[in-house]
Amino acid sequence: MFPKAVDQHKPDKPLVPNGLGVIYVIISAVYLFLLHAYYNQSDSSFSSAALALAVCILFGGFLGLLDDWMSLRWRYKAFLPLFAALPLAVMREALHPESTAMATYIFGKIEFGIYFYIIIIPLIITVTTNVINQLGGLNGLETIGPSIIMIGLMVKSGQGVLLYALPLATYLLLAVFNFAGKIFVGNTGTFAIGISLASYALISNVEQTLLISILPYVFNAALILLNFFIFRTTARLILDGNKLRAEHRRSLLTFIAYYRPLTERKLVATVALIIAVFTLIAVLM
Repeated sequence: MFPKAVDQHKPDKPLVPNGLGVIYVIISAVYLFLLHAYYNQSDSSFSSAALALAVCILFGGFLGLLDDWMSLRWRYKAFLPLFAALPLAVMREALHPESTAMATYIFGKIEFGIYFYIIIIPLIITVTTNVINQLGGLNGLETIGPSIIMIGLMVKSGQGVLLYALPLATYLLLAVFNFAGKIFVGNTGTFAIGISLASYALISNVEQTLLISILPYVFNAALILLNFFIFRTTARLILDGNKLRAEHRRSLLTFIAYYRPLTERKLVATVALIIAVFTLIAVLM
């Protein structure tokens, strides 16, 4: 039913069903549309938030599906998430019209005014979606990390549990099978969850928490892009027996494996722990 991809980091290179992230997209969209319909008369704000989140998840899934089918160039993938900024900007203005400031933790709270809608929101969506998509390639990596961040956002916001309960449960279920090496969520899953994180943070007014939580992803993306544009080199893990090692430090994964070769599961667990620490810091701050 689903196309299969080679699991490059297993000795026998098994074929694994790919693109299972579409399950997350379909279940989440249907659930959110039902919430929108049910609360349309009683709670218009909640209903509109559910609709905006559903639209963004569908767009992220569609973008990832295009990439899985057509292998889009990065120049296109980097900017396509900008189209999701329009419904989110409208929704954020309706839910939190008084909040166009962000805490920077360095320069204090900065009031952006109209630029919050035309610069900050598109920037958050584009950066979050792309950096989440870039950190992958190992079983569980594309699912466990984003799930940890989403839990942190829900805890910090103190609301919206109903809004994201079923989508999070669906992605956690996919994480179980993904970590076991049974499925890949593909770009369909990573783009959908990336845009979900950005959308939820903007709707719930917890952008600062998101930005701190994704710092490991930003570090990974920065290493990859700097090495590619300056040295024209890419990151690569080497399977040595049952452990993964690296001969360079061109990504977060190779940075860790350069100093200490680890099994795939231990490497994923290490990255998940790093993400959990940054998420915890973000929630506490």
